[in-house]
Amino acid sequence: MRGSLLLPLLSAATGAMAASGTVWVTPHDSYSSSVGVLGCKVNTDRIAYWPGSIDCTNLCVSLTYEGRTVHLLRVDQSAGAHDVSYDAWNYLYTGFPATEKPAAGGATAMEYEDVDISVCADLIHTDDGKMPLSAPNSMNFLASCLEQEDSWIGSNYVLYNILDPLCTWGHDERCTLDWPAANQASCASGIGTPGVLTDTPVYNIRYPSGDKVLAGSGAVVATGGDPATGASTNEGHGAMGGSMGAVVSVVGCLGYLFL
Repeated sequence: MRGSLLLPLLSAATGAMAASGTVWVTPHDSYSSSVGVLGCKVNTDRIAYWPGSIDCTNLCVSLTYEGRTVHLLRVDQSAGAHDVSYDAWNYLYTGFPATEKPAAGGATAMEYEDVDISVCADLIHTDDGKMPLSAPNSMNFLASCLEQEDSWIGSNYVLYNILDPLCTWGHDERCTLDWPAANQASCASGIGTPGVLTDTPVYNIRYPSGDKVLAGSGAVVATGGDPATGASTNEGHGAMGGSMGAVVSVVGCLGYLFL
């Protein structure tokens, strides 16, 4: 859901974001990161998929609607809409998590403000609070940040030998980077070495059912409420598991590598 017909009404340009204003916000139910931020090490229910390239310092936004506020990490770029994680949109719109009382709806005018990255510190789940990036696939973004004097990412990044933002492929190990002497990280298992990851799941909240699903396979792990009533339901939700789930994960990862 993109709300493209409402783009002329946006108060912020699709390039660099202003400090604050009103935007028309739409729900987005599939985690991704155009700069390789690893979903298994951040809160994927609090992500902003907004226009404009990802900044090396301005990565945290506050979004408010009807007295409710959430903070979001900007780690992916949309084609033009102001999408946010479905759970964040649902909480702002209804006051309830999407897994409890899922709602369906379109673009909604909300107030935003760019805030200091420290406000989003609890959304980053690494032990040292540094931004988790894919060692095989984040180097272009990281290099641009390292070249910017005093950028937040340049001083607060950690590289993992994980190939895709959904954390389905690679090795869950930290890598080192001897910058600027080297422009490729060193990893114990060899950078980019394939390996199926099973202990680093990333979950999506499916729109508009509120089902919690494995992002890599689509397998339902918990059902949400009825979109109309908010009542819990366990009917009609099949799971994609076993070998088919693994195939989906591998194909998705290979697709990411060739972007």
